Amino acid sequence: MPKTKPPVVHYDRGRIQPIDFIESWFSQPGFNGYEGYLAGNVIKYVARYPFKDRPFDDVWKAQTYLGWLVEHVQSSGGKKK
Repeated sequence: MPKTKPPVVHYDRGRIQPIDFIESWFSQPGFNGYEGYLAGNVIKYVARYPFKDRPFDDVWKAQTYLGWLVEHVQSSGGKKK
């Protein structure tokens, strides 16, 4: 179900909204909630940074979430639980 989105330009880009992709992809078995949350935020920030007034902020946020995801996967031994 498409999400209601605020009237902001970066929400009107692309045929698929990041939130719809994130919901579809990370609702599958195999992702735990925290990993899906981290990966979803990486996708969200990477998908929208070109359309923001301060694109570096979103690239930096994506890098931060990716770093947390790397740490989480490393701490689990790189294996599914």
